[in-house]
Amino acid sequence: MSVLKRLSGMRPFQVAVGVAGAEYLRLVWKTNRVAIEPADIYERIVGDLPLIIAMWHGQHFLMPFVKRDEHRAKVLISRHRDGQINAIAAERLGVGTIRGSGDHGAAFARKGGVAAFKTMVAELEQGYSLALTADVPKVSRVAGLGIVMLARTSGRPILPVAVATSRRIEFNSWDRGVLNLPFGRSAIVAGDPIRVPAVDGSELERYRKDVEDAVNAVTRRAYDIVDRRSRTGDA
Repeated sequence: MSVLKRLSGMRPFQVAVGVAGAEYLRLVWKTNRVAIEPADIYERIVGDLPLIIAMWHGQHFLMPFVKRDEHRAKVLISRHRDGQINAIAAERLGVGTIRGSGDHGAAFARKGGVAAFKTMVAELEQGYSLALTADVPKVSRVAGLGIVMLARTSGRPILPVAVATSRRIEFNSWDRGVLNLPFGRSAIVAGDPIRVPAVDGSELERYRKDVEDAVNAVTRRAYDIVDRRSRTGDA
């Protein structure tokens, strides 16, 4: 076992990295000039709270700053040791955590997926909005059925959201992850709420595709804004 792997399993190390990560993200947010589209999104969503916030994995680090002080929100985070660091950072930034997996295969129950799903439904009933990465695990920009099933079961709408910064480091990873950098421009872009009725089969697949298309659209738009592109391109 490597030294880094041993360290990552130690609570003091996890706390130190989680706190440092949270404070770095706070610096990034405070030093970027933010644009919000639509400008009145917070007024628009009041009647739809609590919401299920859909985003892409790898583009999620600044999502805690989408939440306003009056909002009650939680995020689903993996039970993996790396997830513990992410949970510490999220909680320091004022977002509660639910531990579990979004996996849809045979590992769903083993990774705490069933328990996490039930917990998320209960938290929505208690008035907490939930932030979830919509991707199928290890498959970039392809939405899974999990978030759609959560919307159907809970009756709460899905809000596609993206946050981007003009200064960033882009990684060649499966999730096309980004490290946001300070002293630039940032954008929060939200789409229209997606409501999932009590449907099954091919109808459920249609709503899954709606979520995928909507999160892709807001992600492209967020990058267009921060990169000052006049036309929409791939993000």
